[in-house]
Amino acid sequence: MSRAPAGPWTTGRLVELDRPSDRLVRLRFDVDNRVDHLPGQHYVLRLRAEDGYTAQRSYSIASEPADPLLELMVECLPGGEVSGFMHDVAEPGDVFELRGPIGGWFVWEGDVTAVCVGGGSGVVPLVSMLRHARRLGASDRLRVVAVARSLEELPYAHELLDAGAFVALTRENLGDRIAHPPYPEEVAPLAEEVERAYVCGSVGFASFATRLLGEVGVRSELIRVEQFGATG
Repeated sequence: MSRAPAGPWTTGRLVELDRPSDRLVRLRFDVDNRVDHLPGQHYVLRLRAEDGYTAQRSYSIASEPADPLLELMVECLPGGEVSGFMHDVAEPGDVFELRGPIGGWFVWEGDVTAVCVGGGSGVVPLVSMLRHARRLGASDRLRVVAVARSLEELPYAHELLDAGAFVALTRENLGDRIAHPPYPEEVAPLAEEVERAYVCGSVGFASFATRLLGEVGVRSELIRVEQFGATG
């Protein structure tokens, strides 16, 4: 695999903002001197107050490399300094400090067949992978399992469904599927003959998804995990 790109601190102007739910905000930035990313990488977004106080958080990239804008999907967490500001206060035209892309382990370039399991906002980097796969004409190389409590709480829910992702909701039924985490027999066909697996979500979800992949025969050395804590 080629060396993953990395970018320094720069600035980005917020061009588009929308709130698909009460807890989610989609942000699209025009980044100065942007370094092209690989699907699966992330950016650090930093807020700076007039008194010099700063707060920063890392967010996965949702846009694919050919997109002229950088797209992030931020989940507004209780007490979250950065996520709360971006959801409630930020407006198009605002300029923010950004650093990225960052990360070289959790990336997919379209060169291998992979299964991806994402929980909640952990699906965001998988959306970047799906978009990249579609542009490359390599959608058959990427199988996605998306897990959330409800369709409203799942970022990019309809895009994931339209792309053929398997969506498992745990608090509400989806079509004929009764609310429940994904069963091994549902995931097994998606994991057949994969060369790599990606897991992204909270610490607890990452543990569950890693065990699930092991149950359906995915070797541990093929699994790449990106996890975040309660404040992540």
